[in-house]
Amino acid sequence: MKREPELAGQTVVVIGGSSGIGLETARRARSEGADVVLSGRNPERLEHTARELGALSSAAFDTTNFERLERFFDELPTPVDHVMATAGGPYYARLSDIDFTQARRNADEVFWVPLHIARRVVGKVRPGGTLLFIGGTGGRRPTAGALIAAFTAAMPALTKALALELAPVRVNLIAPGFVDTPLSASLLGDQLDARREQLRKSLPIRRIVGPADIAALAVHLMTNTAVTGATYDIDGGQQLVEG
Repeated sequence: MKREPELAGQTVVVIGGSSGIGLETARRARSEGADVVLSGRNPERLEHTARELGALSSAAFDTTNFERLERFFDELPTPVDHVMATAGGPYYARLSDIDFTQARRNADEVFWVPLHIARRVVGKVRPGGTLLFIGGTGGRRPTAGALIAAFTAAMPALTKALALELAPVRVNLIAPGFVDTPLSASLLGDQLDARREQLRKSLPIRRIVGPADIAALAVHLMTNTAVTGATYDIDGGQQLVEG
């Protein structure tokens, strides 16, 4: 029997939707019948993605430009059903090695951007719709560094608080481990292949987690209206085998 698309007639906004997890989530949402609105930093890549997916609209900007971020929400069709924020990446550094300029930018990306987005979804996302954040699990290791450890611990608490404050909009957090994305490639450089091989051998699932795995979970959280305030780890068992 042919099933009905799970997001038919809905609109999904993906912030950071031109590559990696965001792109795969937008693809998955489109395959489930949704219209998509995309943002990203790279105008050429975003234009290509928007054309590929037949996006409702797209806007190229840096999310840490909070004035531009607010204008992006002002320009959205009203209402939308789901907003997913994937922008930003981890900053691993020991206290003695922290570049505070880079650290402040990272704080903007992984903490202040979600708060600005949360404030702007009020009146934009339909009741029962979703605000979905992407975090991570790497910062749960004390050796990861003070900055990322603090932000990793903060995001589940922020998600719970926002789930109450923004209700009936639902707020959830996806916390991946290593995901084979262009961001991972840029962080690891020539160590990428060795990391992939090590994970293939050590993970209980015996394969690497990819963007499509995260996208499947993201769409599930958009459609399961009983879930809010939750953090979902998706790391192939990485936390079970790594110290």
